[in-house]
Amino acid sequence: MEIIISILAGIIFAVAVYNLLQKQMIRIIIGTVLISHAAHLFILTMGKLKRGQPPILSEGVTSYTDPLPQALILTSIVISFGLTSLMLVLAYRTAQENKTDNMEQLRGKPNE
Repeated sequence: MEIIISILAGIIFAVAVYNLLQKQMIRIIIGTVLISHAAHLFILTMGKLKRGQPPILSEGVTSYTDPLPQALILTSIVISFGLTSLMLVLAYRTAQENKTDNMEQLRGKPNE
């Protein structure tokens, strides 16, 4: 199961890099969102999902789960949501002001 998730995360990374290299701002934003999702999958895969009881000390429990990967993923989700929101607002405002979302046109022309 872990190998399948790793392959899926690699495919998502590849699609994300492809989107990051595009000229439209919305595709660049989609690329950053996909990279964050692929990172979440990699963290989950590296944490090796263990089955057991919650990490609360009690009598008779010998196997506990590791809450660290889930805590890291939750923190990463919150950070990526904030970053995505900021990028969407900036892209919307830039497209409104400049009437385009093409990065080549937004870059401008060098002085001749």
